[in-house]
Formats: sequence, structure tokens, C-alpha cells
Amino acid sequence: MSPDLESIFRLALSCLLGGIIGFERQANHKSAGLRTNVLVCLGSCLIMLLSQALYGSVAGQTNADPARLAAQVVSGIGFLGAGAIMKEGLNVIGLTTAACLWVVAGVGLAAGGGYYLWAIATTAMVYITLVVMSRLDRWLLKENYFTLVIDMVEHPGQVSRISSLLEVLHLKIRGIRMKTEPDARREKGAVTVELDLECQQTVDRATVIDTIRTLRGIVHVEVQG
Repeated sequence: MSPDLESIFRLALSCLLGGIIGFERQANHKSAGLRTNVLVCLGSCLIMLLSQALYGSVAGQTNADPARLAAQVVSGIGFLGAGAIMKEGLNVIGLTTAACLWVVAGVGLAAGGGYYLWAIATTAMVYITLVVMSRLDRWLLKENYFTLVIDMVEHPGQVSRISSLLEVLHLKIRGIRMKTEPDARREKGAVTVELDLECQQTVDRATVIDTIRTLRGIVHVEVQG
């Protein structure tokens, strides 16, 4: 295989592997989904290819470190990871998504360096970790998890106020999704927020619903799971 075709193959492989991880994030409505993970993996692969090419062009002429440019990906990806982390009251969400971006960058570097087996194996392990362990966690503690679906009219700081009420009820937000597409059951201008909650102690779900309904702009509240 010619060097150019080999490079294109590595770039395509990085898109595929990043897409596998990104698909799982997209399916769970996370802040960094399919496109973000694909782009991070592809960009990391390109930087690794560039590092190798630049080193090859000056080999024997200097003591240049071929890993220096690629190493900046590891630290630079922290900016994207920080953007994926959100704080709702005392709860911090998005850490898993941020970790995914960091690992995806590593997968891209591995693919760009030609370490195909490492890149594929890491992708498989990440996918298993996200899918299987998440389901196992819910299965082991299924009585402590439920989803709160809220139809509401958007007001500044509304989600923060909801989070504060949930903290009083000793509920922890494990995931948040917002839907704005048209829905026949919603009033005009309303949005739907789905909150995946974990309760550390027994809580009356009717009390949770009644508490959320006290907020201005709440149209409908229901519990699922």
C-alpha cells in the first residue's frame, strides 16, 4: 500500500472508531455526540500523521522529537472535556463524556501511528464500558433510579431551580436531556426535560412531582421507571 493510501486508511479508520464511541454518546443524548467524537478522533489521527511526516522530513538532520506535536493533543483535549462538564447545583455531570473525548483522542493517535490493534481494542473496551457497565449499574441499583419527565416553559435559571429542589429531596442528577421538537401534548413554547435521577434513600415519588410543580412555568411532571 502506498504511503498516501495508508494515511487515508488511517484517517478513515479513526472516523469509524470515533463514530462507534460517539454513537453511544449520541444515543444517550450526551453533550458530545457522534460528530464531536468523530472530529476529535480524526483530528488526533491527522496530527499524529503530521508528526510522523515532519519527523521523516528532517530525520538525521536534527534531534526533533516526533511525539512532541502529538503530545499536545493529550493536554489540549482538556479544553473540550471541560466544556462537556456541567455543574447543576451540587451535582457534576458530563465527566464520563469528557473522559470519552480524552480516550477518543488517544484512539485517533493510535490509529494515526499505525497501531491498529491497539486502536480497535481500546474502542471495543470503551464501548463495553459505556454500554454494559451502565446497564449493570442500573440493574444492581434499579430501585434507586428513575426518570423525571418535565414539560415546562423556559425561564432563565429554571433547570438550576429544579436541581436545587431535587437536592433538598436528596436526589442526584445522573443525566439530563432536553427535547424541543414539536409534541402534540406540550403547550406552545414549552420544552421537555428528562432527568435521570438517583435516590440515596427512600423517596416518595408523588412528593417529588408535587415539589417540582410548585415552580413557575411547570406544565406537566411525570415519573418513569
